[in-house]
Amino acid sequence: MSASPPLPLPPHTLPRSRHPQNDQNAPWIPTPQLLSEYPFLRHIRSCNSIKHLKQIHAQSIASGAIHDNFVASRILSFAALSPNGSLPYARHLFDQIPKPDAFIANTLIRGYTSGPCPIDALLFYIHILESSLRLDAHAIPLLLKACSEIPSLPLGRAIHSHVFKFGWGSHIPLLNYLVYMYSSCGSIDSAELIFSRMTEFDDASWNIMVGGYLKCGLFEAARRLFDETLERDVVSWSVMINGYVQSSFFKEALELFRKMLVEKVEPNESVLVNVLSACAHLGAMEQGKWIEGYVTKKNVGVTVRLGTALVDMYSKCGCVERALEVFNEMKEKNVLAWSAMIGGLAINGHGEDALRLFSQMEMHGVRANNVTFVGVLNACSHSRLVDEGSIYFDSMTKVYGLKPNIQHYCCMVDLYGRAGLLDRAQEVIKSMPMEPNSAVWGALANACRIHGNAQLGERVGKQLLELEPDHSGRYVLLSNIYAAEGKWSDVAVLRREMKERGVSKTPGCSFIDLKGTIHEFIAGDNSHPQSQEIYAKLEDISKELKLAGHTPNTSAVLLDMDEEEKQTALYHHSEKLAIAFGLINSDPGATIRITKNLRVCEDCHAATKMISRIYKHEIVVRDRIRFHHFKDGSCSCMDFW
Repeated sequence: MSASPPLPLPPHTLPRSRHPQNDQNAPWIPTPQLLSEYPFLRHIRSCNSIKHLKQIHAQSIASGAIHDNFVASRILSFAALSPNGSLPYARHLFDQIPKPDAFIANTLIRGYTSGPCPIDALLFYIHILESSLRLDAHAIPLLLKACSEIPSLPLGRAIHSHVFKFGWGSHIPLLNYLVYMYSSCGSIDSAELIFSRMTEFDDASWNIMVGGYLKCGLFEAARRLFDETLERDVVSWSVMINGYVQSSFFKEALELFRKMLVEKVEPNESVLVNVLSACAHLGAMEQGKWIEGYVTKKNVGVTVRLGTALVDMYSKCGCVERALEVFNEMKEKNVLAWSAMIGGLAINGHGEDALRLFSQMEMHGVRANNVTFVGVLNACSHSRLVDEGSIYFDSMTKVYGLKPNIQHYCCMVDLYGRAGLLDRAQEVIKSMPMEPNSAVWGALANACRIHGNAQLGERVGKQLLELEPDHSGRYVLLSNIYAAEGKWSDVAVLRREMKERGVSKTPGCSFIDLKGTIHEFIAGDNSHPQSQEIYAKLEDISKELKLAGHTPNTSAVLLDMDEEEKQTALYHHSEKLAIAFGLINSDPGATIRITKNLRVCEDCHAATKMISRIYKHEIVVRDRIRFHHFKDGSCSCMDFW
């Protein structure tokens, strides 16, 4: 996703001498002349609440200063733009100004655009059109930004018509915003048309068009335009890399980052944060470590945002120890940083540590938000702390005044389901104030599979198929339930339904980061340069597992084939290929880290536990659901995932 272009600042309508500072977003410092004329203005700088603002407003009315549009604009600016302000109060103030000017109106439009309901900016604009006040061109970018955020193509086109009606069609910033608006609303053809007709460009024009292609999923067009751009600054690279990351093209983002460094462009914070996000999703810890070293070498300084990204990257690569070190080294921590560390501990199986950290967060006076509680409830779920989870869930409303969303209800279903309390899990679903989604039903179905409740599992599985008939994972889940019961005819019916609907099973895919290079393995694939060595190693592993007493669990193989064929299919799963590759190429005792796109099957889970003990390697596997830290024959998930 590309960053929105910077908003041009509206010009002041009073003489420049009355405006000692033209940047409306910067702290305002009244001149001695103004303080002499209106002494109460000195209090605007220290104003921190609407109650305080009302006192200043009252003084301006009593002194008659409110009739000076400059004074009115400063009071309205706080109400409309300050985090402690009030948009309704700003609108009330605007309506009381006898002759508001375009600058004051633009200030209120800016407030509406940045507020929770951008459409209010457009409704206010309609009100202005019906009055005698005439806005200038500086209102249009704000209105187009509002159309982009709603998003509303019809309203955007209406504003576009006003651009030409009032003769503003040659303004480059307005044309940039039109490109941005149309691409944000999905009308890339209109965006291209405007861009192609522009006779002049500024630094933002090319970046906005590239970002527009990315928003609309036209990655080849975006990359082609990016490559054609003669002068690519750090913003250009940031737009392209961010677009790749936001669209889950993580490998492409890392490749582009390497090219950026080759061209000697210094990355900014946005680029570094997004590249760390790509590393986190791929499990590319070596590359994430390189970025941390780069930050240290360049003395960039670990900001809260960058530190949080590092914590998230190490956590999602299964290196929770380093994540904690980075977290403890951070000089400043906000709720996002605390939430990232709590969530990281939770998904890595350190539930009690996550809850202790939550208590520390409260002691530091940092107030938890909804994201924090997702981590807290996950910690309780993965550690089977049922009573604690119930208490934390209730405290969200009673203590913190937070309204639980569907993610929190899903955590509670998972909490009770993992503990085998399927009746209580169903009660949570019935009590939800919103319709349960596929994640909620999936948590219950998975619990049914683990605890062997085939009857309920079948019912929930069918519910999932109704919700997502084109999702291959839903067929696989129900097929697993049928296969465990030996109902091969029902498995065959499901496979026939998948074929008729054109739904294909997502192939298992695993990534392993070895010495800074990402290696990808697909189930049954032999395209890797070391394939012969890998399959030979798999044969050795198979023999060692049999000697250790491992019996392949073929219940999850969804075909009615003979037992030997099923065992062969199991040994060609993508994570087993990645493990074999890791054992061949890693130093003795080194941790092997693998990321998989699907849930780990029961046989791979059992086999990997034994492999960790036989070959004396810790193996960290991040699957679609959670982390598994395999060490000395056991797993951090306690065999429930």
